[in-house]
Amino acid sequence: MEAIQSLELYELLIFIAIGLAVLFFGYKIKKIAFFAIWFLLGFNLMLQLMPMVNNAVPQIADDPIYQNLLPIGGGIILGAMGFTIEKLCVAGITFALVMLATIQYFGTDWLVLGIGAVVGVIAGTFAVGMMKPAIIIATAAAGSYALTLTIFAFFSQQIDFAIFYWPILIVIAVIGALFQFSNNKGIV
Repeated sequence: MEAIQSLELYELLIFIAIGLAVLFFGYKIKKIAFFAIWFLLGFNLMLQLMPMVNNAVPQIADDPIYQNLLPIGGGIILGAMGFTIEKLCVAGITFALVMLATIQYFGTDWLVLGIGAVVGVIAGTFAVGMMKPAIIIATAAAGSYALTLTIFAFFSQQIDFAIFYWPILIVIAVIGALFQFSNNKGIV
């Protein structure tokens, strides 16, 4: 959460735009949505890894260009992967969302991460078996995640994260999924 709060306004606006597009039109623009979801995952992953990179290479810590470009580069690399491999993307998105929820809600203890990984693999396998509905649900959840984080970034002083994170995330995801299911009736 600290990483998202440190983003500039333009970066938050990009998160909002991508989150809305993926939330409401994820299935219709699934290739773009996969790129966007994996871009956001790669961007967030690099933001989490930046302190470790900064410690390992002090020149990167001192250069603001690297501080801005490395997260974008991580996002582009994972985004390109997400654009090309559909089934792996659905399984990966499902796994990543389960792991993000596990870390956010239950912590980073090894046993918790192991259980989360097992649940993530099972959920990812199930998602691949039900590809079309899974794409809608996964894109709605990913869009909801991006929007929920930006809501907390903008209103962190007014909204208690511990109380409202899950209700906001679930409500936004359900709205997005219902919208996508209603607009893709002939497809699903």
